[in-house]
Amino acid sequence: MKVLTILCVLFPFAAGSALFIWRPQDRAVRNRCALAAVCLNSVFVLGSALLSHLHGAETMRFHVASLSPMLQIAFCPDGVGSVFGCIIGVLWPVTTVYAFSYMEHEGRENMFFGFFILTYGAVAGIAYAANFFTLYLCYEFMTLVTLPLVMHEMNGKARSAGKKYVLYSMTGAALVFICLMYFCRYADSLDFTLGGILNMERAAGHEKELLTVFVLAFFGFGVKAAIFPFHGWLPAASVAPTPVTALLHAVAVVKSGAFAVMRLIYFGFGCEFVRGTWAQQVVMTAAAFTVVFGTGMALRQDHLKRRLAFHTVSNLSYIILGFTAMSPMGLVGGMLHLIYHSCIKITLFFCAGAILHNNGLEYVHTMEGLKKKMPVTAACFTLAALALMGVPPFGAFLSKWTLGVASAASGGWTGIFGAAALAVSAILTTLCMMSAVVHFYFPVREAEPLPESFHEADALMKGSLLFLAALIVVVSLLSAPITSWIGGMT
Repeated sequence: MKVLTILCVLFPFAAGSALFIWRPQDRAVRNRCALAAVCLNSVFVLGSALLSHLHGAETMRFHVASLSPMLQIAFCPDGVGSVFGCIIGVLWPVTTVYAFSYMEHEGRENMFFGFFILTYGAVAGIAYAANFFTLYLCYEFMTLVTLPLVMHEMNGKARSAGKKYVLYSMTGAALVFICLMYFCRYADSLDFTLGGILNMERAAGHEKELLTVFVLAFFGFGVKAAIFPFHGWLPAASVAPTPVTALLHAVAVVKSGAFAVMRLIYFGFGCEFVRGTWAQQVVMTAAAFTVVFGTGMALRQDHLKRRLAFHTVSNLSYIILGFTAMSPMGLVGGMLHLIYHSCIKITLFFCAGAILHNNGLEYVHTMEGLKKKMPVTAACFTLAALALMGVPPFGAFLSKWTLGVASAASGGWTGIFGAAALAVSAILTTLCMMSAVVHFYFPVREAEPLPESFHEADALMKGSLLFLAALIVVVSLLSAPITSWIGGMT
């Protein structure tokens, strides 16, 4: 059973590398092989999560190598890692199918799918890392393999976005590396331990120094999670092909950042060490501010993908706000929103990509009456928009409610500020999402009708959208058992 854990990481590395060497010229053959590799790895990822749940995480632990007594490479699908693993295991194959249609006219598909599959291995490694050293290695490897995806078009905007992505990511990596060195000094092991890994006897008298390191590491991991003021790379990266932006904004990079922040708080420094200190006030305030800032910036964007990108900035900080509440309820609320937001936001990006790919429309004001030409895409976008707004009975209502209660219960002015930020963001989200829906369904009278050549997405795109729309409904209806599952695993 342990072999299954390492296959989640090594198999996509082997499959992606093989695609670079093989470089098939037949699209159909390449697509079948890529889909088979992704689906097989999803079996490994979901199987590892299931077996870990049934038999215990330690039975699935796989030790790869020891560089020193502290620096070990090992993988273990524990409770929270399995939650993240299930998200990527379900959504990666859907993204692959969607990409087959989208990338048909983009060029350099062998390179795209090679790095696409490598990224799957890196994110699976982050989900199932057993310690901070392994997490750090996979985290930085993910930066390297996603950079070519961001720069896929290789034009001026793509190169500029790539440079910004690398600059921000390397800055974050440096801050996290400082934290890793302090862990080596003040912890007995780097293995994830709920409640923290610090040796309190050794840390006595160094609390102020360690809290400063915690804040630095929070913003270091927060770069990938687009926390203010390190959010600038994310909207810039929206120039990438839609399958890439969907991965960046919904599944892979940004969720890995939020997930790493959770590991830092609950499995690194520990809630008891940070709760009630100035460090908690700093990180909680940063998350609450980003919640409102991201939604406010999204409302100003007419470009649909940039609007969704800025809204991702906001919703990632919903998740982080829950984690910084440093309570069991905050952890459950953050993990719930991690699930719901992943399903919702990937649907919205796929809709935006279908509109752009099939009809060349990028700006919301040009989409007047789009429902007549793209009824399925418009309907899926509307359903996902309602879910993102937190309209009951969609699951995001429950996650936002849990996050608001957790924030308020944390006490002090930061808790009140966090709860208020969620309320303000909910209003702005409604304006942001419904303005696009109104353009789709209620065009102004003087608007020019869309050309007759405009058409609905093809079968692969449309099928992906319908699957994701159904998934949003299913996970919403299963909110109670999902909440119990997460509560039991955490």
